[in-house]
Amino acid sequence: MASTPSLSAIWKSCDNRRLIVFAALALLLLIPLAATTAQLHVKVAMRDGVRLCTNVFPSAARRAPAVLVRTPYGKPDTLSANYQAFVDAGFTVVVQDVRGRYHSQGRFSPPLQERNDGFDTLNWIARQPWSDGKVGMAGGSYQGIAQWHAALTQNPHLRAVFPVVAGSDDYFDRFYSPGGAFKPGHRLQWMSENVRAPNYKPPPFSKFIFHLPLRTADRAATGHAVEFFQRALDHPAFDAYWQAISTRLRIPSLRVPFFLVGGWYDNYVQSDLEAFTELSRQSPDHKIVIGPWPHNMSYRFKDVDFGPDSGAPIRRYQLEWFDRWLRGRGPAFDSAPVRIFVMGVNRWREENEWPLARAVPTPFFLESGGNANTLNGDGALRTRPPRRGGEDEFTYDPRNPAPTRGGAVCCNPDVFPWGPMDQRPVESRRDVLVFSSEPLRADLEVTGAIRVILYIATTVRDTDFTAKLVDVYPDGRAINLTDGILRLRYRKSIERPELAVPGKVYPITIDAGVTSNVFRAGHRIRVEISSSNFPRFDRNPNTGKPVAEESTLRTALQTVFHGPQRPSHVLLPVIPAEPALTAPSAPRYTETMAR
Repeated sequence: MASTPSLSAIWKSCDNRRLIVFAALALLLLIPLAATTAQLHVKVAMRDGVRLCTNVFPSAARRAPAVLVRTPYGKPDTLSANYQAFVDAGFTVVVQDVRGRYHSQGRFSPPLQERNDGFDTLNWIARQPWSDGKVGMAGGSYQGIAQWHAALTQNPHLRAVFPVVAGSDDYFDRFYSPGGAFKPGHRLQWMSENVRAPNYKPPPFSKFIFHLPLRTADRAATGHAVEFFQRALDHPAFDAYWQAISTRLRIPSLRVPFFLVGGWYDNYVQSDLEAFTELSRQSPDHKIVIGPWPHNMSYRFKDVDFGPDSGAPIRRYQLEWFDRWLRGRGPAFDSAPVRIFVMGVNRWREENEWPLARAVPTPFFLESGGNANTLNGDGALRTRPPRRGGEDEFTYDPRNPAPTRGGAVCCNPDVFPWGPMDQRPVESRRDVLVFSSEPLRADLEVTGAIRVILYIATTVRDTDFTAKLVDVYPDGRAINLTDGILRLRYRKSIERPELAVPGKVYPITIDAGVTSNVFRAGHRIRVEISSSNFPRFDRNPNTGKPVAEESTLRTALQTVFHGPQRPSHVLLPVIPAEPALTAPSAPRYTETMAR
């Protein structure tokens, strides 16, 4: 066993690289570590002989359950005297640099490497004299992703996991949207911080994010070709490659209990909730907590402050969760399986399921006199379909895309701001259609998945349509809640693209994410329609060719139809807690409205 150094010596022996949000998240969410019995830089052999650098912080007990954290952000940065509670509670803590990062050998090729490496590390822990054979896993962001991949291996020693702001699926979370658009803001920013070439100084985010073609944007951001980025661009549809490695498709096979934590403004929140829904079909043992947080779980923003009560006792949840599943004791966790923060009224609430069984799908129909462009136009949301047909037009120019302003983005707010922000600067653009309700006479709660059904036409073979749900305050602030995009070639199937016929009218459905918000009396419900939300989503060049290879950009004339024959609408999951919460005089929603 290695001699026991001081905590300061541990820090001096390790690379103290600045890791912005991820380091802060790790320090916030990871595990308390002992400073007196550490086994440092233990080389753990994987099945292919690669050795991963691992720190072990045993509890006082001779044999104890372990909590494993696998991180690409440098295990020294997770060491903190503030997190003694886990060791004090009798858990041995194991922190490991993943393959190819910091002191571990091998080549960093995320995230599939985490399956075999996670499995082998779990087996190694179970063989150690300080282990009782039971292991839990914890951590946020990539550390949570590593938990999902380890869970898929069905290792018998893994008894519980606690992924925080992690998402579950590689295609739908980390590279593409449910509507098939790539996520360059997320991927390129993260890569520029974490996988850039030695001594390479990338240009500002505002420069490399516009690089074309997308195929070589990794070189602009990192100074070299990045294998996992290139591999993702090779497969823009949810094809056989993604299906073979998909976590989403394999959730029914999982048997380990999950405690999921996410935020309404986190990039992974929709995935967290969808995964919980599928997990709950298999077992009642799973839990989920969703706060009003972005990726770093803060609650105070420039335009909105959700208050200190919007935090959650994550550390206590972790201790109780591992006490329950690694020791079979402690609180019975008889609370409801779902705990969500309802924005607008800024209150926590427990629920029995997700989606909420009592939600009423309620359509709000788009209407205008043909001039819905900008927030000063005549776009309106109505609870009944318009009696007359109409249409609105705008020109989408990918050389001047509508900018992302806050929202569920990742991962550095200094260069790519996240969370709730006033959308009026975006709504002042002519390429953004704005549809607003009248001021509400009573509070209206919307909790669940948001879908926007549009009847559209375009002048090109392929383009994008975007939607955003906004809460408009009496003082005029237009605060974004959630958004989404559809790449038109995927209007029928995310697996099999099909180009459009210019001028033909198509019904499309935009998956606009999830939220929980009470639109207060006096507020307005607003929906924005456009064709870009960049750099949250990549720009469609409008050529119909493979997007990753394209440097030529074309403009497209977009038409959105509305009226009795083409009833474009947003479908809101309204929670009828009181009769006053139901949209007044709204007709019962039927599937024919979506056709």
